[in-house]
Amino acid sequence: MVRVELPQHLRTLAHVGREVELEVPAPVTTRSVLDALEARYPMLQGTIRDHGTLQRRAFLRFFACEQDLSHDSPDAPLPDAVASGKEPFLIIGAIAGG
Repeated sequence: MVRVELPQHLRTLAHVGREVELEVPAPVTTRSVLDALEARYPMLQGTIRDHGTLQRRAFLRFFACEQDLSHDSPDAPLPDAVASGKEPFLIIGAIAGG
């Protein structure tokens, strides 16, 4: 079971709490976690990744085990602590401004 923490705006859209648990088949990657998340909560499709390109939206970041994975390959395996459910996969809303 993979744990995923969502930012407030995505929690509101999906009508869930701060964290959701997902069954994700091995290998556990950013892509497989997001595929499982969008399959379970279809209202999130297009909010985290672009509909056509499946590229991460600009103002969202991905973290696992205190590492920023936002620019890593979406097919790279996530840390074992995330795959086992010990640590959450974090989707963070980035803040911009001047």
